[in-house]
Parts: sequence; C-alpha cells; structure tokens
Amino acid sequence: MATDCTTEVRDLRRDDWDTWYDTLLRAFGGVPEAAEERELWNSLTETDRSFGVWDGDACVGTAGAFGFRLTVPGGASVPAAGVTMVGVAATHRRRGILTSMMRRQLDDVRDRGQPLAVLTASEPAIYGRFGYGIGTRNVSAEIDTGRVRLSVPPGTDDVRLRYADPADALAACEAVYARRVPARPGMLARLPGWERLGVLDPESERGGASPLQCVLAERDGEVVGYARFAVKPNWQSTGHNGTVVLRDAEALDPAARAALWRFLFDIDLTSTLLTGARPLDEAWLHQVSDIRRCALRMRDSLYVRLVDVGAALEARTYQAPVDVVLDVEDAFCPWNAGRWRLTGDTKGASCGRTTDSADLALSVRELGSAYLGDTNLGALGAAGRVRELRQGALAEAALGFGSAVAPWLPHGF
Repeated sequence: MATDCTTEVRDLRRDDWDTWYDTLLRAFGGVPEAAEERELWNSLTETDRSFGVWDGDACVGTAGAFGFRLTVPGGASVPAAGVTMVGVAATHRRRGILTSMMRRQLDDVRDRGQPLAVLTASEPAIYGRFGYGIGTRNVSAEIDTGRVRLSVPPGTDDVRLRYADPADALAACEAVYARRVPARPGMLARLPGWERLGVLDPESERGGASPLQCVLAERDGEVVGYARFAVKPNWQSTGHNGTVVLRDAEALDPAARAALWRFLFDIDLTSTLLTGARPLDEAWLHQVSDIRRCALRMRDSLYVRLVDVGAALEARTYQAPVDVVLDVEDAFCPWNAGRWRLTGDTKGASCGRTTDSADLALSVRELGSAYLGDTNLGALGAAGRVRELRQGALAEAALGFGSAVAPWLPHGF
C-alpha cells in the first residue's frame, strides 16, 4: 500500500523490531527506555498485527495492535483491537502516513471480526477524525493525608494486611484482578505476559521513590485485595513530608478495599498520597473527610471506535429498555454508515439494518463516547453532536446507554 511516491507500508518482521521501535521512541521525544521495559514491549508486540512505513531503508512510521478482550456494560468480554505504538517521523509529517496506517489497521480489525478498536491518545485532537470517541475517563488525586481522614465500613478491621514481595505475590494479585474484570466496563482481560506490566519497576523511572512495594489483604487465609505502591521519603525542618505513590490497587469487597486505602493513608512518615488514574466512582471519594484537600483531576483515558456497529451494540446490555433507530455517519468506515435499529434491555440486545425512519442521528464517534456508559447521549445532544429526530428518543437512549458502574481503563498499552 503506497502512502506517497517514496514510502510503502509493510508488515513488521521480528528482525526489524529494534529499528521500528526506535522510530516510535524518537517520535515521542527520543528518550531511551530501561532495558527491562524495552524487553517487555518486545515480548508483547504482536508482529502479525504490526506494520511500519518505510522510505527506502528508513522506517518513518509505526503502528500495531494487541488482541484484547474488553469488558462492556452487562459484563461481556468483547474482542477489541488495542491500537498501540503509533508514530510518524517528524521528517515525514503531512504526507498521509497516519491516515494510511489507520486505514490499513481498521480494515484488518474488521477482517479479524473484532467489533471494537480502542486506544489511548497522546494527542486527543488526532483520533476523532478516524471515528474514535472518549469512552472512559479517570480521576487522579494528591491527597493531604495529614489532614484528610478516611471513614471505613464495618468489617474493615477483620481484614489482615501483610507485606509481600511484588514478584512473589504476582499470581495472587492477578487472581484478584481477574475476578474484578467482569464487574467494570473498560477493564481488560490480561493476556499471558501482561501481568509483568504491573511489576515493571525500572530504577530510572522511580523519581527518587523506593522500589515497588506490595501489601496483600487477606480474610480467612484468602487474598481478597492488594495494593502496589512506592514511598518517596522527604524531610523538612518541620519534620517528615513523605509521599506514597500508588501504582495499582484492587479488592473484592468494600471492607478489603477500605482496609487497603486506610493503610495507604496511614503509612508512617508520609503526608501525601498520589493515586494515579482511578475510577470516577471509586469508594474512597465518598469516604474522605475533606474532598477539597484531595486535589482531584479528571482526564480522558480510553478512546473507543466501533468497527462493526451492529455487532458492537449487540455485545452489551442496556440498563433501561431501548428501541431506537440510529442514523450513523461514518465516512472512514463506510460499511457502518446508515440506519440501524437497536432493541435491548438488561438481558441482551439486537441491532440490525433497517429502512425505518431514524430517531437519532449521530456519528460513530459519538457512539464510541457513549458505548461504555461514560458519556451521556443527552449531553452530546445538548452539545449539538446528536440530533433528535423523534421526540423522547434521546432521553430513552441516554438512559439505556448508561452504566451503573463507571467504566475505567486499568492500565495503558
């Protein structure tokens, strides 16, 4: 496939991985990665889903995908292409290289029968034109644990906490994570090898903090939760001012969750907890004594693209009954364009082509934003991005597309 008169797109060969990956790193600033991080991404790269753009002997563009399964509302685990490692050399911008790679990739995803493509965007303005909408958000916090207290539910004191080596505890942590995946839209069922991402801890990226630490929550000898974190000590003339840097935490029930968060709040010689990217509806947000001293910051996270509108909308359930005809605009993947009748409820859904009059008109980008239940279709209507063609259809669809649990992407890719 040609992009211009001098470049060509070709499949990634394992022997070309280093050159290909160096092109990607340079596109993101050129800072070398630690050897263990580079080795991990090498081992995870799916070469049969990766390709580069070459100008003679020089690699000038990169793109790839991972074969994930993504939880959707209702708990189903749906095949999804995790778009990754996308970069174009600065010397070859504005030549159609990115568009060519996106074209090839979405055609491949469709040929593989995957109804969804997802990505995390380095620049949000890039991917809307290819049909990706913001499908999940997250919240990060810088909590003043010297002043903020945490209330906990009954049973918290029955949970036993103990330190464990992060590598030795990896299997136990992964078992907890796997049980959590069906409970929240946006979570990824981890493929073999991906568990290593949770304990990747190159010294060059610690920023003065300790090596990774792990605490397990147990009840009756069973691991029911974990937290992985680092501690960055700091001393001032007035005393300690250390920071706890939370990397990851999961738990199977409210008491185990509260026990872990109380522990993180109370680590000796610290007065700040940095949480990183967490779900918008996480319990601790409703347990803190002073939300203002938590310095919350919300950010876009996972971008969602419906590659097969009918299959994607059938794969999830709807929290209220819907029977709506959607007139979908999709210039980049025209096989999705046109009218679709969606009928569904909490038990399942069907979605197929129809010649009936449309109730709502929207682009595939808006469907991606609403798909996991994060963005309300009514809000998109108020913004002029969804047009109501039958009175009442927007409210009906907005309620049905919602999710009782906030969608969340647990880690990048």
